[in-house]
Formats: sequence, structure tokens, C-alpha cells
Amino acid sequence: MFPAGPPSHSLLRLPLLQLLLLVVQAVGRGLGRASPAGGPLEDVVIERYHIPRACPREVQMGDFVRYHYNGTFEDGKKFDSSYDRNTLVAIVVGVGRLITGMDRGLMGMCVNERRRLIVPPHLGYGSIGLAGLIPPDATLYFDVVLLDVWNKEDTVQVSTLLRPPHCPRMVQDGDFVRYHYNGTLLDGTSFDTSYSKGGTYDTYVGSGWLIKGMDQGLLGMCPGERRKIIIPPFLAYGEKGYGTVIPPQASLVFHVLLIDVHNPKDAVQLETLELPPGCVRRAGAGDFMRYHYNGSLMDGTLFDSSYSRNHTYNTYIGQGYIIPGMDQGLQGACMGERRRITIPPHLAYGENGTGDKIPGSAVLIFNVHVIDFHNPADVVEIRTLSRPSETCNETTKLGDFVRYHYNCSLLDGTQLFTSWVRGGAGTGQVGGHRHGESSSVHPRRLLLPLGPRAPGEHSTSCCFLHDYGAPQEATLGANKVIEGLDTGLQGMCVGERRQLIVPPHLAHGESGARGVPGSAVLLFEVELVSREDGLPTGYLFVWHKDPPANLFEDMDLNKDGEVPPEEFSTFIKAQVSEGKGRLMPGQDPEKTIGDMFQNQDRNQDGKITVDELKLKSDEDEERVHEEL
Repeated sequence: MFPAGPPSHSLLRLPLLQLLLLVVQAVGRGLGRASPAGGPLEDVVIERYHIPRACPREVQMGDFVRYHYNGTFEDGKKFDSSYDRNTLVAIVVGVGRLITGMDRGLMGMCVNERRRLIVPPHLGYGSIGLAGLIPPDATLYFDVVLLDVWNKEDTVQVSTLLRPPHCPRMVQDGDFVRYHYNGTLLDGTSFDTSYSKGGTYDTYVGSGWLIKGMDQGLLGMCPGERRKIIIPPFLAYGEKGYGTVIPPQASLVFHVLLIDVHNPKDAVQLETLELPPGCVRRAGAGDFMRYHYNGSLMDGTLFDSSYSRNHTYNTYIGQGYIIPGMDQGLQGACMGERRRITIPPHLAYGENGTGDKIPGSAVLIFNVHVIDFHNPADVVEIRTLSRPSETCNETTKLGDFVRYHYNCSLLDGTQLFTSWVRGGAGTGQVGGHRHGESSSVHPRRLLLPLGPRAPGEHSTSCCFLHDYGAPQEATLGANKVIEGLDTGLQGMCVGERRQLIVPPHLAHGESGARGVPGSAVLLFEVELVSREDGLPTGYLFVWHKDPPANLFEDMDLNKDGEVPPEEFSTFIKAQVSEGKGRLMPGQDPEKTIGDMFQNQDRNQDGKITVDELKLKSDEDEERVHEEL
């Protein structure tokens, strides 16, 4: 228990202790003092006055123990104390290195247990005693608290406290890990914790950067797993301990939470969570993609989410605009696909991390939902869904005035606009609508130019941002609808249905429109209701045959030599009703006729004279002569 000589000497000085044992063996079994009951004690009396609730291990013969004690005589006088030396006793029990009474008294003891031992003389220092310290035939009283126990045959003890249901990978030698820990001695005394340092402990496993026991204890751990790791001293800091916080020959207990793990050789890991049917195109380098994501660390800590901003993340992929791992992970995805992308730090933000949410050397996990993607070189994709059974001799072309029904949605299915009555989309309700007849146009039969258009005046609405119960109208090529829809409506038969996929550069571009996100690919389902030939550019009215030979006289109904707005309107309407000519389709007739009058009333005096009235074809010829 302690060596011969003054009690100030350390109990771990084995030569002195062996000398003491020789003295004890020479004395043999003394008679000892009387027991409390009046007779001599036969054996050690053990009083277990504090037993810990949990006792995973009891002291056995050959174990190495560390304990504190106070030693007193029967009258309470202290003869020795490890507390006074501020040094624990660290020694092997049951092998003759302690007095027999102490060897027996420590057997079966638990860590943090407290015992009072009464050692009779023949199990202590016998009839000789210890000169100057312990008189002959002395009964000894010890108050002992056990703080540590281990055996040279021990291995690292690992207890799993919490294991996550999903384990993407387990720690192997050579991996780099990030973990939190609380470190205590076996008696619960804390010596270190990562939580107080504001960051995880980051290191390689199996490369000599850690004590051997921790290297072993981390193997096989999953991110998010919690373990209790008990390490014997010879796999920890051994006989020297560490500084002032870990004494020599101390068993160590670590409560570990693994945050993440990766290997410097790791590549991006992809896991498809949901793949929509009918994937005909996969994203490639150079594509522009819109996607939603949740970004988390490997332990599940969320660090960012596009959903919280209610806006997709929009970027080119394979062009270096995003971290390399995400650049790789998004390629090959389908529209509508959901995938999990696990990115090691060397393909993410490296050793330094970024901001206050992504620490250095962090593995990142992105759960991604691909909304859509396109390439700047994309054209409108056209797929015919159905065509009318009757023969189609005429299809739509530039300049035609068309009426059509449509559904407009994003590629993730979000419906933006529709012209069908609610519940009628796709039912073919408009398939039997009567459509207009076409007619050819002779250059000499054209009358009255369009008025000048203000700079920048045009319409690029895709769907008018409403749910209409009537077909939409447009003149193809007149810049009245987005370019992609205009293209997709060309070449159609009346009654035909098409699906159109329109890339954003042929739709609403990077800025989007009211109700349409920026850079959004649009999906249209269109059905052509009717078509009729439009008018050539710049014309508001044409005759089906040659215009009247005496046009002004026919127009001057009261024959007063001038044509006011009322006479002009009456004359044009008569031409239309008699089938002699037609106005520009898709416009308010009154407004069109008013524009025609304004174009002919050249001095803006409210009437047209014979000198003012001219056909547009005549104006064009005069302009050519002037240029020549």
C-alpha cells in the first residue's frame, strides 16, 4: 500500500514497498488487537458505506487500481493519507505488493465506491509494526475510495449510446473525422471537452494523430452516432499521463458524437430519391438549372435552404459558378428528379469552411429537387398530342390570325395560367369550334397602312396572367406573344393539340414576369381553335378583289367633296358586310376603322379629301420613285 520510511514518500516507489513486504512476511501472522466485540479479528472487516448505482466492473486479482485513502488507528489518530500527498496510490492488487489486509479489502470494489476497512495486525504490520509510524500489533482503519481499475489484458470498451437509422458510411483507418467529445477519468472527473472550445475536434484516424485507444474506438462509427469509449492507460497516456489534467496510469472515458467523416480520396456520392418517369433529357455541363435544395451537415444540422427564401437557386452547371462537388452532382439529373448529393470538403469549402454555418473540413449533404434546366442553344420542343381526323390542307403561318386554348405551367407541374374553363382543360371541349376561312390577298387590293408604332411598344405576354373561359387570340409573327409560343403555334392544323417546351430565352428570360419566375422553362399544352389569313405587315384592311375604280366617289356618300369619319366608317363596314374586303383580324373594328381614318386624314382636319385618299400600294410605289 505504501513503502517503508516516512509517509511523505510516494507509494509508487516499488523498491521501498518491496522492502516493507519483506518485513511483513518476516513478522508472519500476529495476534492483533481485539475486535469491537471484544475478541481478535480473524479477517478484514469491510464496511461499504457508499456504493455507486452503476458498477460495470469490480476489482479482481491482478488488476491495476488507483485509489485515495486515509489511514487511522483505533483512536482516530491519522498515520497516513494519500490526500496529504495529493497523489493517488497506483498499484497492482493481489500480487503481494500491498499488505494482505488491503489486498483483500480492495477485492470486488467498484469505481467511486467508498469503503471502511478494519485490518487486524496479522493482516497488516504484525507484532513488529513500522518503526516510528505504526506500533506493534496495531489494528489499522482505512477509508478508501476507488477511482480507477484496469487490467493489462483490457481492450478498448465501446458502448453505442445512439445510432442513427441512416448510416451512409462508417469510419475506417485513413478517414478524416470531425467529432465532439467529453473526456473524463473513470471516476467521472472531467479533464477536457470540445464543446467548450467552440468547434469539433478534427483529425485523421489510424494515422498516429490520436492516442491508440481513440483510433480504435472511432472505427465503425456512423455520422450522428454517439459512443462511450473507455480506454485503458496503456492505450492512452500511460505512465506519464498528460500535463496536470490526466494523471499517470489513468483510464480515460470519452463520450463522443461523430459529426462527419470523409476520406481525401472520396468523390461526390449521388443517391436518387425520386426519378420521374419518361426522363428523355439529362442535365449536362453548360446547362442553366433552377433547383431547390436543403443543405445540411452530415449530422443533420441544416445550414441553408432555398425553400426558406421561397426561390429556386438558378445557375449554370459545369461552369465553375458553384462548388465543384455540386457542379458534378447536378450533372446527369432529370427535370423533376430528387437526389441526395454528398460532397466531401475538398470538393466543397475545404479546410476553412465559409461563414459561421459551414465549419472547416465539413462534409455537405444537399437534398436537391431539380425544377428545370435548359441550354442557351435550346429551341422550342414541339410534340403533337393529337391531330383532327379530317384532312388538313392549311396550317398556320406567320401573319395568320389564330385563336387557341392553352395551359401554361412550370416543368414541376405548377400551373400558371389557362384559357380553358376550370375542369375543361384537355377535354377537347373547344375542338368543335367553327374556324374562319382563309383567302388569298392580291397586292393591289391592300388599303390603308398601320399607324406608326411607338418605340419599344410590343407585347410579350405568354398567357395574360388569367384563367379565361374563351380562346386567346394572336397574330403570328406580330410580337404579340412570347417568341417560343409564337413558334410553337406555327404549322398547326385547326383542332390539333400540341405540347410545347419553351426555354426562358424564348419566353420571359432571366427577369420572368408577373407570376412567372426568372429563367423558367415553360410547358404549354395548346389547341388551335381557328385560323384565318392575316394582313401583310402595315395593313389594316384589304379588298378581296380590286378596289372600286372611283373609290373616293363611292366613299363620299353625300357627294359634298369630302368624307367625314361617319361616311368613312359606313363605307368600310359595308365593304366588309358585302364580302368585298376585310379588316385586320383580332382588333376592335371601330378602333381599326378609326386608325384607318386618321392615317388618311393627312392634315388632321377631321375629313378626307380626294387629294388625301391614297392606297398603301400607291404610296409604296411613290416612295420607290422618290428613292430612285
